[in-house]
Amino acid sequence: MKDKYQKTLYACFVGYVVQAIVNNFVPLLFLTLQSTYHISLPKITFLVTINFGLQLIVDLLSIGFVDKIGYRASALIAHVFTASGLILLTILPDLLPNAYAGIFISVIIYAIGGGLLEVLISPIVEACPTDNKEKAMSLLHSFYCWGHVGVVLLSTIFFAVFGIHNWKVLAIFWAIIPIINVFAFAKVPIASLIEEDETSLRIKDLAHAKIFWVLMLLMVCAGACEQAVSQWASTFAEKGLQVSKTVGDLAGPMLFAILMGTSRAIYGKYGHKINLNRFMLLSGFTCIVSYLVISLSPYPFLGLIGCGLCGLSVGILWPGTFSIASASIRGGGTAMFALLALAGDLGCSGGPTFVGLVSSAFSDNLKAGILGAIVFPVLLILGIWMLGRMRKTTIKNSEV
Repeated sequence: MKDKYQKTLYACFVGYVVQAIVNNFVPLLFLTLQSTYHISLPKITFLVTINFGLQLIVDLLSIGFVDKIGYRASALIAHVFTASGLILLTILPDLLPNAYAGIFISVIIYAIGGGLLEVLISPIVEACPTDNKEKAMSLLHSFYCWGHVGVVLLSTIFFAVFGIHNWKVLAIFWAIIPIINVFAFAKVPIASLIEEDETSLRIKDLAHAKIFWVLMLLMVCAGACEQAVSQWASTFAEKGLQVSKTVGDLAGPMLFAILMGTSRAIYGKYGHKINLNRFMLLSGFTCIVSYLVISLSPYPFLGLIGCGLCGLSVGILWPGTFSIASASIRGGGTAMFALLALAGDLGCSGGPTFVGLVSSAFSDNLKAGILGAIVFPVLLILGIWMLGRMRKTTIKNSEV
């Protein structure tokens, strides 16, 4: 029974690689798109806002249709949208009178696919009858990290060998991956997330559960802890290693992503021997240490090491919260996973923004911004402590 779902897990792993392609490939082309099509930097920057903003909207809207059309149909639609967006990116800018409009439309299309993938993949894995769901969830999320590393590394090698002017060929190559995964999701078995004797909870039901709001807090903090440093990793690499921006973009974000993926892979392999709550608490405290190293160290190279330590510390936070939510709220279903993904995305956008605002208040001092962002791992630790208290109360009440 369990063996037949192994292909489902593989398809989901590839699904998160597709998500990494959606979020990390086109940003590598920003300067090329800007110079080729004579697009202003603010317009190029707005593409990032559209990508993640639309994914937030899809997170919310998916609650209304995923259960109606089913997870398989939704997964197929998600992959078709991501592949179509990448392919259209190579066509529309030259086809339409306004090149930016072509890029904008392409980003909208693949962002819809990316948003759907974020909502779908985790619950599909959660529904698979695996021996240790926490391990499977952590291993799943590690593939986003490996996808991130692969996209940056392979794209950089391709540009160095064939020239960045051939980026359209690479875009088609990346589009092949979701196309292949469409055929995988058309065949693999997909288990139901809700047991036969359960009913899927509505948003209203979730809103009345105190533990749900604590889990939402954890997701916001998980996203903020991760992106507050990740978005600035290349800056620390440039300063710490005294290298060019290109090398800095490779060294900083890739070090962060590799260590974040390593953390998830370790839990994916040895999770059955590790208490998840304690591991997340340890990760929260380690995250605080990494922020202190980044912000207070007088040596730039230590700042880069702090970035790597941060990647290692935040790896378990996002998938761990998903696993805790599944174990704590029975029948949460699509609504719960979609709202948790929404909270995580809010943290991903809010964390870097908070760092930027604090930095600006202190004369563009980035270290001051990172120091201020310690509030996120502190709140995360508080949330994990509150979850422990709630569980103890539940156990005591059940014994009475």
